[in-house]
Amino acid sequence: MSDELVPALHAPARLQIVSMLARVTEAEFATIRDVVDISDSVLSKHLSALAVQGFVEITKATRDGRQHTWASLTRTGGRAFAQHMRALSALAKAAGDAAERAMIA
Repeated sequence: MSDELVPALHAPARLQIVSMLARVTEAEFATIRDVVDISDSVLSKHLSALAVQGFVEITKATRDGRQHTWASLTRTGGRAFAQHMRALSALAKAAGDAAERAMIA
């Protein structure tokens, strides 16, 4: 697997969602919405896009008479997240090295 950025994770909200899901088994829709601080419609759109990529699995069930939605990171999503983070780290290191060289010159 290469260390290239994963375009589907480029959007800040998507990266926040996947970062959150990487730390838990699953998360309820409302919890993700509140932590990422986005509207229901925006979260729904991002979760759908991540699900299409195979990065997130969506589960719906009735609980206490209400429909609830949970999201969990798939293995594919976990690998994509790890790849994206390696690429961001490499990019940050290269930028830091370039900034150091510029200050020395």
